[in-house]
Amino acid sequence: MGAAVLPAQSYRWQQRARYEMDVRLDVAENQYRGNTRLTYFNNSPDTLRRAFFHLYNNAFQPGSMMDVRSRTIADPDRRVGDRIGRLTGTEMGFLHVNNLQQDGQAAGRVTEAGTILEVDLAQPILPGDSTVFTFEFAGQSPVQIRRSGRDNREGIRFSMSQWYPKLCEYDHHGWHANPYVGREFHGVWSDFAVRITLDKSYVIGGTGVLQNPQEIGHGYPGAEGGPSNKALKKLTELTWHFKAQRVHDFAWAADPDYKHVIKKAENGPRMHFFYQSDSLTEKTWSQLPGYMERAFAIANARFGAYPWEQYAFIQAGDGGMEYPMCTFITGRRGLQSLVGVSVHEMMHSWFQGALAFDESHFSWMDEGFTSYATTVIMGELFPNDGGGRGFNRAYERYFDLVEEGAQEPMTTHADHYQRNYTYSTNAYSKGSMMLHQLTYVIGEAAFAEGMLRFFAAWKFRHPEITDFKRVMEKVSGIELDWYFEYWTNTTHTIDYAISDYKRKGTATVLELRRFGAMPMPVDVKITFMDGETVEYYIPLRIMRGEKVNEVPDRRRIVLSDWNWTNRNYEFAVEAPLEDIKMIELDPTFRLADVDRDNNVLDVQLFLEMLDELKKLEEKKNKKKKGEKKRPVRRE
Repeated sequence: MGAAVLPAQSYRWQQRARYEMDVRLDVAENQYRGNTRLTYFNNSPDTLRRAFFHLYNNAFQPGSMMDVRSRTIADPDRRVGDRIGRLTGTEMGFLHVNNLQQDGQAAGRVTEAGTILEVDLAQPILPGDSTVFTFEFAGQSPVQIRRSGRDNREGIRFSMSQWYPKLCEYDHHGWHANPYVGREFHGVWSDFAVRITLDKSYVIGGTGVLQNPQEIGHGYPGAEGGPSNKALKKLTELTWHFKAQRVHDFAWAADPDYKHVIKKAENGPRMHFFYQSDSLTEKTWSQLPGYMERAFAIANARFGAYPWEQYAFIQAGDGGMEYPMCTFITGRRGLQSLVGVSVHEMMHSWFQGALAFDESHFSWMDEGFTSYATTVIMGELFPNDGGGRGFNRAYERYFDLVEEGAQEPMTTHADHYQRNYTYSTNAYSKGSMMLHQLTYVIGEAAFAEGMLRFFAAWKFRHPEITDFKRVMEKVSGIELDWYFEYWTNTTHTIDYAISDYKRKGTATVLELRRFGAMPMPVDVKITFMDGETVEYYIPLRIMRGEKVNEVPDRRRIVLSDWNWTNRNYEFAVEAPLEDIKMIELDPTFRLADVDRDNNVLDVQLFLEMLDELKKLEEKKNKKKKGEKKRPVRRE
């Protein structure tokens, strides 16, 4: 056992690992074998007596937890359904570990429990110490169903994600030995040195930087002077050597028909593109490098600098799935769809890759932050079809969920949602809305500064909700406990209304009402008959502050705080009602108000309606007065 220097206890310590793996893939049998030397550094203040490893491939077996869940959830994922239950012995996946040792000693009890390997350690790992695990493993790549596997619907031979025994994360919450039921991931910050041996005709793209391009060729930089055709003819296999540092996973894809294109982004990473070239893909993939160079530039400016030297866009998998330094995406798409999925998966590198939220517990942070950033970037790449519409779609999905009565709190564990639709709406749409609406609460400028500060302060540290909240509080000077608690821990909705008005001398007194359970600050825009506009801003008292005027040359009046315990709020406009043309709540449409019909009052139209009603009533009364009484007939 080697001693490691225990860092000074800080708010968030991080475990570390170093993987050295050699794996050989039999492309005819779709099976692989490997050896691992895993050095694990216990930077926690705890003594560890057990360890856990993920065996993800075991999910693709009839009767697995993923199989049962996929068949019995209220709205099964159409990509999975009952497909796992119908896999044969050569089609299913498996991953087994043999001869596991700790510092040269056989481990205690080792139990394969579905997709988790439970290990009783031969000796405890003390705080500040390190240990070395060595083991052999054998796996079979399943027929591609979800994310990983072989022979996907576009004919890619191997999508090798979740393919190796992966140490579970241990943090201040304890071990994260979550079985693989179909959702998201969490991992230890690690360095990888991976050697992959397979048939020489295959091209590999994935996590890490290739260390031996001169031995490989296949379009990698530095391959000049590589193996000659004569030398290659003597070989049946090639061994690829990749290294990656400070990542929490390692994925790769392999296919004999990949075309490999490289583009170095200005002030960005070297980008690799792997795809099967035909008339359809060539038309779109040939344009992808230019779009993604612009996307990296926008992302670096808006969300922080991408921290690795390369990134790979790989035609593989079952749709779009992010991994460190690469993504698997299906490639037979129209241009905007291809760019959209590439931008989305690329942006995961900031939130799932560098910040590395615990996706299982905070899926809305990973997918929501990524969806928000995707909408922003697509709005710049496709200005006639991107930004606003993207956020509109997120709001619409959320409103549909509310209308169906199918909400669940955003803090629900990703695997434990009652419906797939609720999970996806919460993670992608409501998560994206959370950020877009936060710009309404604290202002666009503070939010933009907060996103950059958050990335700079928390990359490579697995931040959580409170860490993000505190950054946004510091940049805005506003307390945000209430916003995060309501939006993530409950299913309370927002509904504000213009409920009444009354004349008071030469002024107009407006009454607003909160019908929803979630309190929010309120922006009220008043447009006068002469075209002048004034914004009235009503902070919540529990904010203990107020957002700055987002449009400095616009007249804004800050009103007294609205206490969340009060349903009604009144304020006076120093103008007669007849001088007011329009009253609007939330004129920027960032508030997730579930009933916008009561947010706008066209005053002049309303006055005209009142005038018409008054005239009708007078006419009716006049008619009644003019009618003769019928004589009463007497017997």
